[in-house]
Amino acid sequence: MPAGATDARRAAVLGSPIAHSLSPVLHRAAYGELGLKGWSYDRFEIDEAALPGFVAGLGPEWAGLSLTMPLKRAVIPLLDEISETAASVEAVNTLVLAEDGRRVGDNTDIPGMVAALREHGVEQVDSAAILGAGATASSALAALARVCSGEVVVYVRSAARAAEMREWGERLDVDVRTEDWADAADALNRPLVIATTPAGTTDALATAVPERPATLFDVLYEPWPTELAARWSMFGGAVVSGLDLLVHQAVLQVEQMTGCAKAPVAAMRKAGEQALAAR
Repeated sequence: MPAGATDARRAAVLGSPIAHSLSPVLHRAAYGELGLKGWSYDRFEIDEAALPGFVAGLGPEWAGLSLTMPLKRAVIPLLDEISETAASVEAVNTLVLAEDGRRVGDNTDIPGMVAALREHGVEQVDSAAILGAGATASSALAALARVCSGEVVVYVRSAARAAEMREWGERLDVDVRTEDWADAADALNRPLVIATTPAGTTDALATAVPERPATLFDVLYEPWPTELAARWSMFGGAVVSGLDLLVHQAVLQVEQMTGCAKAPVAAMRKAGEQALAAR
C-alpha cells in the first residue's frame, strides 16, 4: 500500500457525454481491493471549453484524471509533460498530478490494447487488419507497432481517412495499406482483426466470418456481443472485447495515480461485468 493510502485523495473521469462511463466502477473496485479507504473517483460532464478551468482548479487532494472524448487532444496544451506513447498519437487519456504539482499526460489505451491481446495469447502476428479509421484506429495502429511484424490493412470509407491512416502508419513506423470499406470482408482472414467502428457498423460482416477465424479485437463493450463477435466465437475464434481494453487501460491508470505496483485486474473486470449486466 502506498504512503498516504488513508489520506483523502480524489480522481475522476471527464468527457462529454460521460454518463455511460464505466471508469468509476473500475477505479472504485480497485480502491476497495487495495484498501485505499480515503480515495474517491467521480465523473464530470466536461467539454473542451470547460476543460482549462477544471484543470486549473485542481487542488493538492487530486491524484489524477481519466480523459475520454472529446478531451484527449484538448488537454495537451494544459500539461507540463507528456509521455512518448501519448505524443505518438497526439492523444492523452490519463493526467497524473505529480507531487511537485506538475501535470503529466500519458496514454494507457495503447499499452492497454497490447495487454488485452497478450492476455488472450496474442504476442506477435505477421499481419493484421483494422476496420475503421476513427480516433481509436490510430491507437490500434500504435498497439500493432508493438505486436505486428508485417502489413496492416485498414478498411475505410473515404479517401481522406485513407490518407490519414497512411500518415499515421508513417509516423508510427507501421506498414499500412488502405482498402475500401466495400471489401472489408477480406479483413476477416487476417491473423488479427481490430474493429474500431461504432455499434452496428460491422453487423453486415458477420456472415463473412471464415470457418477457422483467428483473433478478433472488437473495441465495443456495449451492446455486447456484437453480431460479428458472436459469430466469431461460434466459429471457434478468439475474441478480445472492449471491456478487456477498458479494464487494462484502467489498471495502468490506477497504478499511475495511486502508486500501487499492481492493480487488481480480476476485481476490476468482475465489477465491470456486473455493472454491464445490470444495465
